[in-house]
Amino acid sequence: MTIDIQSVRNIGISAHIDSGKTTLTERILYYTKRIHAIHDVKGKDGIGATMDSMELEKERGITIASAATSCQWDNHEINIIDTPGHVDFTIEVERALRVLDGAILVLCAVGGVQSQSITVDQQMKRYKVPCIAYINKCDRVGANPDRVIRQLGERLGHNAVALQIPIGLEADHNGVVDLVAMKAIYFDGENGEILRTEDIPENFMELASKKREELIDAASMFSDELTEAALEESVTEDILIRALRKATLTRELTPVFLGSAYKNKGTQPLLDGVTRLLPCPLDVKTEALDLNKDETAVELIADLKAPTVSLAFKLEDGQYGQLTYIRVYQGAVSKGDTIVNIRTGKKVKVGRVVRMHANQMEEIESIPAGYIGALFGIDCASGDTFCSPNTNYTMTSMYVPEPVISLAIKPVDHKSEANMSKALNRFSKEDPTFKTFVSEETGDTVISGMGELHLEVYIERMRREYNAQVTTGMPRVAYRETITRRADFNYIHKKQTGGAGQYGRVAGFIEPVVDEDFVFDNKVTGGSIPTQYIPAVEKGFQKCMSRGPLLEFPITGVKVTINDGASHAVDSSEMAFQAAARGAFLEAYHKAGPVIHEPIMKVVVESPTEFQGPVMGTLNQRRGMIVGTQDEGPMCVIESQVPLSEMFGYSTVLRSATQGKAQFTMEFFTYRQAPKSIADELVKKAAEEKKNVA
Repeated sequence: MTIDIQSVRNIGISAHIDSGKTTLTERILYYTKRIHAIHDVKGKDGIGATMDSMELEKERGITIASAATSCQWDNHEINIIDTPGHVDFTIEVERALRVLDGAILVLCAVGGVQSQSITVDQQMKRYKVPCIAYINKCDRVGANPDRVIRQLGERLGHNAVALQIPIGLEADHNGVVDLVAMKAIYFDGENGEILRTEDIPENFMELASKKREELIDAASMFSDELTEAALEESVTEDILIRALRKATLTRELTPVFLGSAYKNKGTQPLLDGVTRLLPCPLDVKTEALDLNKDETAVELIADLKAPTVSLAFKLEDGQYGQLTYIRVYQGAVSKGDTIVNIRTGKKVKVGRVVRMHANQMEEIESIPAGYIGALFGIDCASGDTFCSPNTNYTMTSMYVPEPVISLAIKPVDHKSEANMSKALNRFSKEDPTFKTFVSEETGDTVISGMGELHLEVYIERMRREYNAQVTTGMPRVAYRETITRRADFNYIHKKQTGGAGQYGRVAGFIEPVVDEDFVFDNKVTGGSIPTQYIPAVEKGFQKCMSRGPLLEFPITGVKVTINDGASHAVDSSEMAFQAAARGAFLEAYHKAGPVIHEPIMKVVVESPTEFQGPVMGTLNQRRGMIVGTQDEGPMCVIESQVPLSEMFGYSTVLRSATQGKAQFTMEFFTYRQAPKSIADELVKKAAEEKKNVA
């Protein structure tokens, strides 16, 4: 670990499902001599890719949990996190980008900028992560890198510029022309490990010169040095790289590389791009909040001698206990150090410090500033900040989307019950988007997550890792209740049971409010409700928000105004006024035109053009609203908004409608009022369930 911090690169590999992220990581590890044999995703040899170490990942051929590794290339230390593509595991991408300095955005040469590429790009924007793009699968039929570069500009707003052009496409894809060095690069040897550099073939010379001009024009906007060199026609490789790096770090330019990871072409030049163009920890401005100075922002410096500041961004239950992945921003975390968990205030002694390589680990003495590593046996939550004693800084937390789908689960026997609770404890600690609670009405354990696949994977992991056999109930959708008009209330709560009674009167009105869950406005004058009871009234109303009278789902978008009331010298109490507020709310709620809001999902279907009609039909049948369609070569992309309740089992329907050739992605979009017929059906069903429980 004696490597200079200037030579450290922390990068993530992110993309749409099946763009080749894990395959690309496998090639990177092979060429950097971190692994000695290449294994493929869903490999015939049954081994599977290095970064997909979970059994489920190998079987399904998808990445579920992000995995970290490190390797060396050209005297640079590269820490890599391979992230999942499925939107159900979006938190894995979110937390990886939170701690990384740079990223590779992988795009498919045929599919181009797909729906999930847009989501990943938004996450990169949120954390201001500079990125380079890699257009993969140039060997596939229909590959068109030029179209993908255009889409990067049109659909993602990137100032994308090609650093390479392909030598042949589809079956004829043999290598790339490097526009910076103006050389042709071919990849020889059994696994493309031998680079052969030659002069550019005659038939590519004209195109290469034209593209190099475009590259210099784009980069010279950010460098006076390059502009002068271009005017004097003395552009050197170094000057061009300096200009490109400067623009990449500020996200004003996105360099584009291309190749085919599966066919072992184009990975080594991409690694050169990572070391030459992406930031080192010193290039990235990171801020923490100083809790001693009213949360003022403090810039952190990647200095080993400064007080330690680090962020726990991912937890994992390993075979030796809890493994906490941390990124150190300042100082160092070493064996035997004492660090403080800022959230809990607890001091922790650091035991084992390790560096990860997928699911394998190697012991190290210390994690210096700018590095990513893992600690053992430290009790914490995802997103906790660890500092040196006497340093009271906290890092800003990650964005965590709300769960949109729930499922009731029941253990089959007593043994499974104990194992299930262990599994749920661990999963909800590791994954902030996975929530679990026990329903007061039915006594069922309910799990909530980001989608069907998300919950399916966790149930399968319960069976495999914890031997917890569970049965699942019907999926439950996270509905919301709200009101549509103003309604007045004037409610007296009176109770006399010998001794001191209960008395409280509250009067006022409730009305809808936009973009707020709950607003409380106190307009009581003249002391008709004594001041000390006002918080109790607010608490009473607030409690009503968690379960609505219609479906027992949370109520949102309500403003409560109280303007009158009465109290009794002896019988009034906080409890009495809380009860009065509850009664008042129920009295007004039914007069305020209550409605049910349902979650609407953004559903993007990619299908061969000949199935466009049937696919639109399947969406319309599900109360879907088609937002737009785009023809992209032989494929068409249909964007729609569909209620989540209609999307269960959609993958099977879509497969049969398109001979298994279409795929779709789904992510939460907004809440919208459910049609009256649907709402009535839901209320009726809820009433029946209540009756059965009683």
